[in-house]
Amino acid sequence: MKPAQATDPQAIPLEEQLVGVNAKTGLYPGARSWSGGRFRILGKGPLESYCYHVMSRTCGGEVLFDDVEKEALRRVIWRMAEFSGIKVVTYALMHNHFHLLAEVPHRDTWLQRFDGPHGEAKLFEHLRTLYSRAYLGLLRDELADLRSRGMTVVAAQRVAALKKRFCDLSLFVKEVKERFSRWFNKRRGRKGTLWMDRFKSVLVEGKGEPLRTMAAYIDLNPVRAGLVKDPKDYRWCGYAEALGGSRRAQRGLCKAQGKPVDGWKSAGAAAAYRCLLHAEGREVKDAQNEKVVRRGVTVESVRAVLAEKGKLSPAEMVRLRVRYFSDGVVLGSREFVEDIFATQRERFGPKRKHGARRMTESDSPFYTLRHLRLKPVE
Repeated sequence: MKPAQATDPQAIPLEEQLVGVNAKTGLYPGARSWSGGRFRILGKGPLESYCYHVMSRTCGGEVLFDDVEKEALRRVIWRMAEFSGIKVVTYALMHNHFHLLAEVPHRDTWLQRFDGPHGEAKLFEHLRTLYSRAYLGLLRDELADLRSRGMTVVAAQRVAALKKRFCDLSLFVKEVKERFSRWFNKRRGRKGTLWMDRFKSVLVEGKGEPLRTMAAYIDLNPVRAGLVKDPKDYRWCGYAEALGGSRRAQRGLCKAQGKPVDGWKSAGAAAAYRCLLHAEGREVKDAQNEKVVRRGVTVESVRAVLAEKGKLSPAEMVRLRVRYFSDGVVLGSREFVEDIFATQRERFGPKRKHGARRMTESDSPFYTLRHLRLKPVE
């Protein structure tokens, strides 16, 4: 059974299909109470943050996502994470469910950024990640009106209601699923519930082997499902996004390995994680070594990756970037890119002095017209 496809998807640009995913919110969605639900362990204590493996499946597993829909869900997750103060360690978006490894910071510590005389201004700046300018203008007017009438307590409660949505795993997942569901139902012309239940979560120790193992388990899901032979080739997982040049995805996987946040290449996090994925994800055969009883990375691939100590060749790195190139990117030698930059100088700002940007994530001899970032367009 294949994921449903939009009518003639090749005729509709991806960004047009994703209209609504990046739209600013004009209304506060509120926080409805949950009915039912399962017992959930939440970290409460002195630690600065807690990590969770979150999983949620579509109703009966019967609703299948196509590539555009997985891309939409990816964008919603990252956007809501930025708004909520949640850090994405890694993820895997499958046809009928998703896995997410999320770090939830200590709420009181995180909220200190909005303290002091300029705290409310910083709060409004942060709200711009999710809300429209028009709505924030109305909110400012509402708070000013309440304070002018001496209703400072009500104004404080209004601000507190906004802050309550930060650093809360349940509200974060709830809003991700609700926002995606509205877009998905409109795209499919359907009504009703999309997700089978609330969500499942596992509290994971936020450092050491437990976190590394859980991250690898999530990124290996596409391999276990038989979708790809190597997790780097599945575009909707944190590992592939990190290889595509996404700094935020790289920072998440550095966290999983206890590496410095900027250590994807400098601290060897990229190579170490690739070795971990292949060591953890190798396929398992029966006692006769004939039938595969658990799908995974082939023994030959494991040996090759470990022999290379997890390093990808420049050609492989370029291929991974090419999968995510957007229009206007130039690739070639430094001289070639500089020549193109000179002929297109009017397209760049006055502060831009040089055109060629080296692909720093690998030892590649290639240069690009801009630093490559993940922006799927294929």
